[in-house]
Amino acid sequence: MSEEFYRMKRLPPYVIAEVNAMRAAARAAGEDIIDLGMGNPDLPPPDHVIQKLIEVAQKPSAHGYSQSRGIPGLRKAQASYYGRRFGVDIDPDTEVVVTMGSKEGLASLATAITEPGDVVLAPNPSYPIHTFGFIIAGATIRSVPTTPDENYFRSLDRAMAFTVPRPSILVVNYPSNPTAETVDLAFYERLVAWAKENKVWVLSDLAYSELYYDGNPTPSILQVPGAKDVAIEFTSLSKTYSMAGWRMGFAVGNRKLIAAMTRVKSYLDYGAFTPIQAAACAALNGPQDIVEKNRQLYHKRRDVLVESFGRAGWDIPAARASMFCWAPLPPALKDMGSLEFSKQLLTHAKVAVAPGVGYGEDGEGYVRIAMVENEQRLRQAARNIKQYLKSMGVNTPSSKGAA
Repeated sequence: MSEEFYRMKRLPPYVIAEVNAMRAAARAAGEDIIDLGMGNPDLPPPDHVIQKLIEVAQKPSAHGYSQSRGIPGLRKAQASYYGRRFGVDIDPDTEVVVTMGSKEGLASLATAITEPGDVVLAPNPSYPIHTFGFIIAGATIRSVPTTPDENYFRSLDRAMAFTVPRPSILVVNYPSNPTAETVDLAFYERLVAWAKENKVWVLSDLAYSELYYDGNPTPSILQVPGAKDVAIEFTSLSKTYSMAGWRMGFAVGNRKLIAAMTRVKSYLDYGAFTPIQAAACAALNGPQDIVEKNRQLYHKRRDVLVESFGRAGWDIPAARASMFCWAPLPPALKDMGSLEFSKQLLTHAKVAVAPGVGYGEDGEGYVRIAMVENEQRLRQAARNIKQYLKSMGVNTPSSKGAA
């Protein structure tokens, strides 16, 4: 009898869990922790969505097993969203499957289409499911950068030339979690052409499609003519409608991939609770003012975070999209490393952030800051951090003159 199960041996310790445990212990001890670590929206869903949940939950017929692939009305609602948002025609019967959040969707697809020995190209740093969903399924990961520049495509070409067996899947995630980088449609056009030439499936995670700033709407890879020949895309209601705990997401695109994923899911689950699916229809089909309202709120939080942290002595690039800022460690503390720096912030500044190394080795030197507290709390976090930096001998704007 093995002392450790095969797949458990392939999973390293979850670095971010170390900080999460410290945060939980501090809060249990009564400390006021400003939690900017987890991307957990602090805003409520639209009221009409909650009312639809209640309405349908009161029906005696709503409590049986649901459809694993999603109720027809919800698949039609997602197809309609792609039509009005991206101008993309989607067949709700063959090109959409409902998932329990984009995370479960990626894991189910990994189970459906990979086998031990397959090579998957995934960004580094990346959200953990982009790599570990495939590692759990038995595949091998080859890292590519997140920054969508010429080096990115050179890395793809090197991977195809020098990896045995040749990679068969590429994961992309823009707006990126954790780096908040974005791409334009020209990037996807080039990527689709590359994927067709190299016979590679492209899995696009578009969970942050509606959290874009500065008037630059996020494109979908499916806007590229012929993209559905090679691509599937994941979206989620978690951030767009503040429905993270509802676990509502979608996979849309290539029919072969959708069919494989649907078949695997039919063995694994019976689908989300029907009232939740009905409420998700209300979110997609109903008034959309909440989407713009949330976007403006996160935009303002981003500006407050960048401004107040900058005045505290920590310069942070302004994210162009998503609900995160990807922040380099203050130069004077860079040698500390992202995990120790995150622990120090939690202990001494009472601010929780996510260490960049938890998203891959190329995330070292950064932390991810989630904009999930209100502006007042963000300013308080900046004041706490300023005191911590001063205690570490870091020159802050108000202390430079005396230095």
